[in-house]
Amino acid sequence: MATYAIGDVQGCFAALEQLLDEIRFDAARDRLWFVGDLVNRGPQSAEVLRFVKSLGEGAVTVLGNHDIHLFAHVAGYGKKRGEDSFGDVLAAPDRDALIEWLRMRPMMHVEAGYAMVHAGLLPAWSAEEARELAAEVEAAFRGPDYRTFLAGLYGSRPDRWDDALRGIDRLRVVVNAMTRMRFVDANGVMDFRAKGEVENAPHGYLPWFDAPGRASANVPIVCGHWSALGLLIRPDLLALDSGCVWGGRLTAVRLEDRSVIQVSCGAAPNSKRRR
Repeated sequence: MATYAIGDVQGCFAALEQLLDEIRFDAARDRLWFVGDLVNRGPQSAEVLRFVKSLGEGAVTVLGNHDIHLFAHVAGYGKKRGEDSFGDVLAAPDRDALIEWLRMRPMMHVEAGYAMVHAGLLPAWSAEEARELAAEVEAAFRGPDYRTFLAGLYGSRPDRWDDALRGIDRLRVVVNAMTRMRFVDANGVMDFRAKGEVENAPHGYLPWFDAPGRASANVPIVCGHWSALGLLIRPDLLALDSGCVWGGRLTAVRLEDRSVIQVSCGAAPNSKRRR
């Protein structure tokens, strides 16, 4: 039995199939962890969702910004963008079942000494605290009033954590940190404009995982989201977005020994800009 953490698939089902052949994946024996962004920009979002859903307890996926964008759009929020490519999901006969399954995925997963989240954790949060905050968001996504939550979700303020935050502002900070964040400053203020290489960080900002005194540094974080960062493996971090949808690679890491397996990907038709 092995557990493989896999980077952002983003609708690249053919690459995912090739990667699973490379690792000789056996659904009866192995487990898959997905860092989020199963959908969008690639050509086969519906096939990716169907496959991961079919694995049941054999797969864990956390929500990424593109996943949330998809089910928010279906609910009537989140305007469709020109580069979006989840039309196959919208037209699918099993659309409602796929969207409902996706909306029920966790924001964060903690197991076997690892914590998995799509983008990252704010410096002030320990892994335990972050998991509690993730549960608050999950309850809002899964609750009967989730459309009201989605209506107030979009926006980049507040841009920092405060224990006194309540209501939609509190949950928006958690969602933005866990699904959109790349750079923070010394006070934990998030910047959502910069999306490129670490060397091009805004003045006074640094990658969230390099923030001094980061409270989650004692738990290795498995994440994706940052294709310009590329594959980055170090004792406290497995950053797995190696830009498959942009013509890069799709990456799997076997968590038991941190072995790396990659397959090359062709750029998807909608991959006009790296994100």
